Amino acid sequence: MAIKTTKKTASSTAKENSKFRIEKDLIGDRKIPEGALYGVQTSRGMENFNISGVPMNRYPNFIKGFAYTKWGAAVANHKLGLMSTAQRDAIIKACKELIDGKHHEFFTTDMIQGGAGTTMNMNANEVIANRALEILGKKHGQYSFCDPHDHVNCAQSTNDAYPTAMHFGLYFSHLELAIALDKLIKSLDKKGTEYQKIIKMGRTQLQDAVPMTLGQTFKAFANGLKRELKDLNKVAEEFLTVNMGATAIGTGICSQPGYSDLCTAALNDIMKPSKIKLDDNLVFVTSDNGAAVTYSSSLKRLSIRVGKICNDLRLMASGPRCGLHEINLPAMQPGSSIMPGKVNPVIPEVMNQTCFRVIGNDLCVTLCADAAQLELNVMEPVMCYSIFESIDLLKNGFDTLRTLCIDGITANADRCKKMVMDSIGVVTALNPYIGYDNSTEIAKEALETGRGVVDLVLEKKILTKAQLDKILAPENMIKPVKLDIKGKK
Repeated sequence: MAIKTTKKTASSTAKENSKFRIEKDLIGDRKIPEGALYGVQTSRGMENFNISGVPMNRYPNFIKGFAYTKWGAAVANHKLGLMSTAQRDAIIKACKELIDGKHHEFFTTDMIQGGAGTTMNMNANEVIANRALEILGKKHGQYSFCDPHDHVNCAQSTNDAYPTAMHFGLYFSHLELAIALDKLIKSLDKKGTEYQKIIKMGRTQLQDAVPMTLGQTFKAFANGLKRELKDLNKVAEEFLTVNMGATAIGTGICSQPGYSDLCTAALNDIMKPSKIKLDDNLVFVTSDNGAAVTYSSSLKRLSIRVGKICNDLRLMASGPRCGLHEINLPAMQPGSSIMPGKVNPVIPEVMNQTCFRVIGNDLCVTLCADAAQLELNVMEPVMCYSIFESIDLLKNGFDTLRTLCIDGITANADRCKKMVMDSIGVVTALNPYIGYDNSTEIAKEALETGRGVVDLVLEKKILTKAQLDKILAPENMIKPVKLDIKGKK
């Protein structure tokens, strides 16, 4: 059967062409949707890097980091006479709009890509340039009035603009993570205060050890995370060191004398209050990712700490009849498709899995940093993606753990106290008064007969009930205290 063809009229061709504009690059011509703020290099990146399915706009702080970077560069270049006041003002306005969350839908390139982030940098350059053209009253693609390379990217390379934007974006995301972590700390600390008088058995190697309070357990959780937050805040400061003016390899080619200092000063002025500083060796830092490695490592350590807390919560809530059952976690959903009545600790479980992912991401960051060669590390995109993902995972995980688990925990005080009194481990509290040998014999007999330590001590008339009551008073078993054999302080 013959295929029917339709001859296009001049009007239909013109109508079709009006939906696109033609842009050119080193490779050739490409049609770009007329309404798109991105350009030819972004379009090629969309075609070349269909890897993770996660575009730049998944991480608004990354776009915000690019906007501040390009804003600072525009201020510096204007002072050096490399662009007009109208071009500077249009670029700045476009950057401000990105910071306010506008036009993010045009940041379409995949977070994992080749080219050391060149496509991401050009995505930012093209969006800012085309929005600046709109502000100037021009059409998209009329780059003689504001060009992605010659104006938005003036005196820059991907190799200084990308890591600077990455640093800023990660720092902004860190600030959000710090808020979520601080809220979790306060929730744990509040539980520690609430349970400060509930006596329970401490355990080492999953065996009964010595008494403590449930409050001490939660206070320890909170204190450990306070230390992690302090460390994380400290290492995040490294993200405020930039290499603007390094251009391609750190030598500053294609920039003018004084540009680095002018750009750094502009960034400090724009991002007040800030502590942004220029690295003292741009060649070194352009191929180095020490700040990312250190921060990712701190996220890993934080994840290990949080994972341990979740492990403990699951153990303490185990049961309800055949486990420790010292605490109750909020019942969030039915726990089994076959076992009626079962409720699982799903929130600590999902937090554990989140921590595992972050730990895995840190390995990726480590391998990326190790892959640096000569004057550049081309593996920054997946390194950047890994840390952004880790921050978001932890931030969401902390909020989930706090609101759906920690805040709703209740204590089984009677169960906790009974396990202390029934435990052989309580004999440790008697050591200073009856001696290690006597304590060992009592423990051995209690273990063999199933009888309680207190009953055996009374039966053998080693101590009186009054003395035992004093020695085994909760407040005397959870901290250093001096008692004489008569039970007097």
